[in-house]
Amino acid sequence: MKLKKWLIGLLLTFGALFLIFKFIAWPYMQGETKKISPQKVATYTQNGMDLSVAYSSPFKKGRVIFGELVPYNAVWRTGANEPTTFTTKTAIKIIDKELPAGTYAIWTIPGKDSWSVIFNSEVPDWGVTLLSGGKDTTRDAATDVVQVEVPSNSLSAERESFTISFDEGNPVNLSLSWDETIVQIPINN
Repeated sequence: MKLKKWLIGLLLTFGALFLIFKFIAWPYMQGETKKISPQKVATYTQNGMDLSVAYSSPFKKGRVIFGELVPYNAVWRTGANEPTTFTTKTAIKIIDKELPAGTYAIWTIPGKDSWSVIFNSEVPDWGVTLLSGGKDTTRDAATDVVQVEVPSNSLSAERESFTISFDEGNPVNLSLSWDETIVQIPINN
């Protein structure tokens, strides 16, 4: 009987701790990280396209970014905090691959000379596992919709904060830039 009461007490304690973490500590931690890596939105509404990207923008702060903070040849959630999301209201092409209307998580695999850019139909809550200290992503490759390879180029001036923008042209480019690196993903309809 004492063991049963002890187990019930233990379960109630863990349950209470879980609820405190889920409803108090986790939202607080998310709010604090967004102060360090503010949330931003880039939009493009021309040429029959209605596109938006929501992302968190971390800062360089004197660190070596690509190859160290963001390792080469490993999946990156492409920003900080929650995964970066890409929304298109119409079907488009990423280079030559069809992407239906919808909202997608953007995952990248940075390389020294080129990056893989992945549009995934599953948008997880945080994008990395807490136990890995943020190194392991929660991307499910089975839900990848489009994956393309784009060249990595050098910027003429260092960029302090991670920035996503749409650069007009034919085709329009979705540009990801940070530190001394820029990659551009061609989009057309």
